[in-house]
Amino acid sequence: MRAELSFLRENPYFTGIDNVDISTIRELFVERTFERKNQITLEGEVAEILYFVYSGAVKIYRTSPDGREQIFEIVRPGESFNDVSVFDGKPNAYSAEAMSRVSLYGVTRDKLYDFIRKNYNFAINVIGVLASRVRRLILLVEDLSFRNVINRVARILFEYADDNAPPRRFTQQEMAGMAGSAREVVARALKELEYRGVLKMDRHRVIITDKKALREIAGII
Repeated sequence: MRAELSFLRENPYFTGIDNVDISTIRELFVERTFERKNQITLEGEVAEILYFVYSGAVKIYRTSPDGREQIFEIVRPGESFNDVSVFDGKPNAYSAEAMSRVSLYGVTRDKLYDFIRKNYNFAINVIGVLASRVRRLILLVEDLSFRNVINRVARILFEYADDNAPPRRFTQQEMAGMAGSAREVVARALKELEYRGVLKMDRHRVIITDKKALREIAGII
């Protein structure tokens, strides 16, 4: 299945790549579909495919020995995952699970390396994408080390909210995994944010009412 040209052009891996080269690599992609809760990759398994999310959302996480999840990222349409393990050739550092019905484009490591050898701009883009992964992990460590749960929950809500719509519906357990906390603590944080007037709870849905104040609480510059 050929990936759409417009889809690839918008991905940071293909910034500055001409249409001829993009057309060449898109022929190498395969399409895969996973239903909600389906496992896509498992921590510790050999990573062979770099995935791009075409539709749906994918949860990237690790599981502790006692069964707790730390969610590192929710990968959305236009974004990629499995990058680090594919490029360093080591087992998966995390697991990936479909949070909804997911359509993915994938390309194998050997085909990626062939393309890198032939395209200097693509090699530079790979460096940029991996550097952004490191930066994101630094921010995650900063959040877990220096910010309280209310700040962390505010950041999650802010980052995953669209301008004209409430944030996607995470369960409180999922938010706890992203915030590195317990579900009960996240529930109290949401109530505190509602008390401050930055959001309101409509059954199980969170509606942001003051995005500017939420951004300030999240500590986003």
